[in-house]
Amino acid sequence: MPGYGILAPDEGSGLRPFSWAEERLRRSHSYWIGTTRPDGRPHVMPVWGLWLDGRVYFSTGRQSVKARNLAATGRIVVTNDDPDEAVVVEGSAALLDPTDSAFARFNDAYIAKYDTDVAAMGEPVYVVTPAKVIAIDEGDFVGGATRWTFDGG
Repeated sequence: MPGYGILAPDEGSGLRPFSWAEERLRRSHSYWIGTTRPDGRPHVMPVWGLWLDGRVYFSTGRQSVKARNLAATGRIVVTNDDPDEAVVVEGSAALLDPTDSAFARFNDAYIAKYDTDVAAMGEPVYVVTPAKVIAIDEGDFVGGATRWTFDGG
């Protein structure tokens, strides 16, 4: 992060392990979803969702701005709900086929977390494949900011 005084990996107090980021994503009650409208204007909204199998899953209304933006570009940013231990996931979102076995795992976990059956609602479910994940621990901003990059997304 040029200009922020972030130390190099061999100079900082220690990069966070990916398990640190996953734990914060798992325990997040809500997630902030950032998409881009076809004309380039940003759109950010909170949603309920899950970190499951190394991906973010969430549902939204078929006619929502989020759904229309994702249909146009597929690009997305997702963050957890704690800015003091922030995790930012950049990647691509795709519709999850309700016949895919991942849909059943998602729905079971969603029911356990929110007591809501997404499958019964009939609205689309998206799965976000990370391309980059950034972790920022406010308690050690300069020494512990960490970034991971992936082939997906």
